[in-house]
Amino acid sequence: MPTATLHDGSNIELEVHGSGPTLLLPVNPRPVEGPQADEMRRWGADPALGRALIDGLHDLVTVVAFDYEGHVLAVPKPDTLTPANAVADLLAVADAAGTGRFAYYGYSWLGMVGLQLALRTDRLTALIVGGFPPIDAPYEEMLRVTVATHEMARAPQPPVAPASDEPDWSSVTVGLSEEQTRQFVTLYRALEDFDDRAAQGQLSCPRLSLVGSADEIRYDQRWGGVAVRIAESVVKRGEELEARGWDVRVMDGLDHTQAMRAENVLPVVPSLARVPAGQGLTVGVLATRVLRARRRRLAHLDRGDHRHGSCRHRVVCERGARSTQTCTSVAEGEGFEPSRGLHPYTLSKRAH
Repeated sequence: MPTATLHDGSNIELEVHGSGPTLLLPVNPRPVEGPQADEMRRWGADPALGRALIDGLHDLVTVVAFDYEGHVLAVPKPDTLTPANAVADLLAVADAAGTGRFAYYGYSWLGMVGLQLALRTDRLTALIVGGFPPIDAPYEEMLRVTVATHEMARAPQPPVAPASDEPDWSSVTVGLSEEQTRQFVTLYRALEDFDDRAAQGQLSCPRLSLVGSADEIRYDQRWGGVAVRIAESVVKRGEELEARGWDVRVMDGLDHTQAMRAENVLPVVPSLARVPAGQGLTVGVLATRVLRARRRRLAHLDRGDHRHGSCRHRVVCERGARSTQTCTSVAEGEGFEPSRGLHPYTLSKRAH
């Protein structure tokens, strides 16, 4: 199995699947099992998300999968997880995979890192940012949340009894170490003066912003007392984003955790990841191909975890006209209704 050496000298394993244009995918390729998987399902997450994305995409692209989030939790970088070093790590992964140019899909804070990647390299053929706004992103709010998380890690508090059986942020106990949480403070502090609107002029590759319309996480005072409004930033700035070269997809009714699930992402991501610069394959053709691939490759998904959802977005149809369509993702079995999204790295702590 190939490995990449990261900025701090640590090594990360890669899995390479498929053929065609390369897509860097920072996900855990190994499904989580046991009690941790049960807890993830309780919050509406898919314990086999990484594997589902790989299986749904490798018929269309060469997928380079690597668990960057899991790695930084296992090998914390408390003083060095800066945007520049995170980008250097992603480029090291691409080098280790033997690819010169590549597309990138990242979700939540890994989507934010993808934006930094696009600003710092000319090797990207496409950028897909899920669950994080390209403009007016909540950097200040996330810094407050990460600082609060770090303080709780330094002085652990007794567990808070939940008010109900539903997932509730007010009852979550931080299970991360001081070094694990400090690295995210380092990351967001390095972005305090970052102007994401001014940075748009430096972007040149095709790019997609993907978000659930219900993506808002409200934290109580233990977590800084902030509301992280991902969807609102994207929806309000949708026209501006399109004018600045972004395709914008808003998935109706999905929160932060639901919008990252494979059955919602797979109909969308290949529209950019599959097409190298200069090729004219349309989104409509790609949607047909990926839906066929989903039927072949995703039969292993736990149907009981799926929900009915839809995403409304702008697409380019095969005859070249620009239109608005609704694409529906329907899965058999019972639905799920998690109460809200998860903190981007508390979830991963549950997964490792």
